Amino acid sequence: MAPRLAFCLLIALHLAVAPVAARAAHLRVIDGDTLEIDGRRFRLLGIDAPERAQICTRAGLAWGCGQAAAALRAKIGDGAVLCAGEDRDSYGRIVAVCTLEYDIDLNGWMVECGWAMAYRRYSKTYVAAEERAEAAGKGIWAAALSPPWKGRATQRYAAHP
Repeated sequence: MAPRLAFCLLIALHLAVAPVAARAAHLRVIDGDTLEIDGRRFRLLGIDAPERAQICTRAGLAWGCGQAAAALRAKIGDGAVLCAGEDRDSYGRIVAVCTLEYDIDLNGWMVECGWAMAYRRYSKTYVAAEERAEAAGKGIWAAALSPPWKGRATQRYAAHP
């Protein structure tokens, strides 16, 4: 009985952590740091994108900096995405690194292009990419903004100088 139980546990573990791949037809971009593939939601590890309703200021004018989802959707196009992760967040999403066409780290791309920040609370992997994007004034770094995690905490998306 013990070998059978061990075999079943091994299969269950494999199914829980097996990478999931999809073409864009079976993939939905929920927001700038969340994807859904065949009904399974994936939270992009180590990044945090502005919320859809988040407002930033650029040259004294307000603009919706929560455009990260559109940028991610455009980048994916009709390409194949593979997400691999083990842990789950408090919302039950699989925390994962997702790649496009098996070689482009989408998490890193979002930060490098200035559409998301490195989420240092959970990972330091994308800090250097964030520093490069900020130095170049890319994406959200061309504006004054409150980090997404602060916006969620207060449910206000006011920009800071």
